[in-house]
Amino acid sequence: MWLIESFKKKKLILFNIFLTLYIGINLVGGERGLVSYFEKKTIYQELVKEEIALKEEVQDLKHKIKLITNNDLDYLDMLYREKLRYGTKEEVLIKLK
Repeated sequence: MWLIESFKKKKLILFNIFLTLYIGINLVGGERGLVSYFEKKTIYQELVKEEIALKEEVQDLKHKIKLITNNDLDYLDMLYREKLRYGTKEEVLIKLK
């Protein structure tokens, strides 16, 4: 009898230990654990930075489109000279890039 009761007590202790280890491991390293949380947090921050950069690029493109549709002669002249490398005889062209 003593052997059976001690085995039952050990079984309960082992069960509690394994249950605690299971919960602890999943809390730290599981799919929804702390490690995964920090990885997803860094990915989110990178995506926010990329979104900001893309929004700035879109605003710049909208501004350029607005200048073209309004026939802004200064901007059109700048595009013409840049794309076609055009200049008059008196001008000196300096390539910066």
